[in-house]
Amino acid sequence: MVRPTIQMPEKGLPHEKILEEMDSIASEDVKWEEGKLWSLVYHATEEHATFLKKAHDKFFSKNALSPLAFPSLRKFETEVVSMVADLLNGDKKCCGSMTSGGTESIMTAVLTYREWAEKKFPHIKNPEMVMPSSAHPAFEKSAEYFKVKSIRVPVDEKTHRADVKAMKKAISENTILLIASACDYPRGVVDPISEIAALAQERGIGMHVDACLGGFMLPFVKELGYPVPEFDFSVPGVTSISADIHKYGYGPKGTSTIIYRTEKIWKHQLYVYADWSGGVYIAPTMRGTRAGGPIAAAWAGIKALGKEKYLKLAEEVMNTSKKIINEINAMDSLYILGEPVMSVFSFTSDEFNIFQLGDFLDSKGWHLDRLQYPPALHMIVNPHHSKIADKFLKDLKDAVREVKENPEKVDKGEAAMYGMIASLPNRQKVKKYILNFLKDQYKI
Repeated sequence: MVRPTIQMPEKGLPHEKILEEMDSIASEDVKWEEGKLWSLVYHATEEHATFLKKAHDKFFSKNALSPLAFPSLRKFETEVVSMVADLLNGDKKCCGSMTSGGTESIMTAVLTYREWAEKKFPHIKNPEMVMPSSAHPAFEKSAEYFKVKSIRVPVDEKTHRADVKAMKKAISENTILLIASACDYPRGVVDPISEIAALAQERGIGMHVDACLGGFMLPFVKELGYPVPEFDFSVPGVTSISADIHKYGYGPKGTSTIIYRTEKIWKHQLYVYADWSGGVYIAPTMRGTRAGGPIAAAWAGIKALGKEKYLKLAEEVMNTSKKIINEINAMDSLYILGEPVMSVFSFTSDEFNIFQLGDFLDSKGWHLDRLQYPPALHMIVNPHHSKIADKFLKDLKDAVREVKENPEKVDKGEAAMYGMIASLPNRQKVKKYILNFLKDQYKI
């Protein structure tokens, strides 16, 4: 264990010594390179990753805050937005920005719709947005930050997709925005976006599709012949889409996009302060300083892969996903939740504590995220998982057997913690518990 650094060193240390220390610290991280991690990291090939690093380093010190100082970054960003809009069946009227990730894309969208609605619906003083319960927590974060009330509607119990009738019923005179996912994070299903968009269009309000996960995957999955519900700008009534490049776009971490159908909405995203002694301050997104490296590398990465390689990667991912899904459904004790459209899915059991199964898989070196309502284990498949799928499935079968033989171990490990979190009726106490846990994680 490397001793923590509490104070800045009086003198700088040798580069090699620092790099060695970093390697030592990283030794405790999950070995994602070995395919042990089923979330967080999206990896095409090692060759592609090396190329991204080279492209990033060329613009390492540049700042996209000023499009005048660095027109190269402006070119990269506008072309990325254009390429993503084209992928999502947008036209030349589409416009938008690059952000640091899905959360910023979502939060930027909510803030933009609030400002847009203030002009379009001046009578609305307490704006609301309606979404399925499966929508990303970043919408709740936006609601808290920007005072747009979040109305969450339970999803259909069988399909786990948004319940259109329930969403329609939840719309009020204060509703400014409807939200749907393509695909959702918990179960990898695509909401009935055409129907939800029709509700928005009928009322003249906004309709945002969170395609942070599926934006760079679903178009290619559809091209491969898999059934994919309509979700993009080809659907009338969809007014904006968020799509992450650092997920299935295989771009550098810290790259996403928020794209609007027209400038009429997008202009409300832009911020200008003209009366500062330091000069005119402009910011297209929520951040001030915007690192040039990730923007440049995202542009380079999309151009390097092109539609042909994206399609091949999607085919590899889908083949692996279908193999794992079919094997899990074939097991007596496990089953997949809903009908995943692509390579994101979760599974559970009616026979034993699924979190205990997660603990057994942890002991074998695997790391699967835990879900709740209902309790489940979560997987996001990447190209590099194709090489270890058989090994994982063998370990999964062994872990199921171990769980059945050792049911008493449910009181230990993450199974106990997640079981407790999911069962407590007082959600404020749960929130306090997790906040204290988070604070402890970031103490020296």
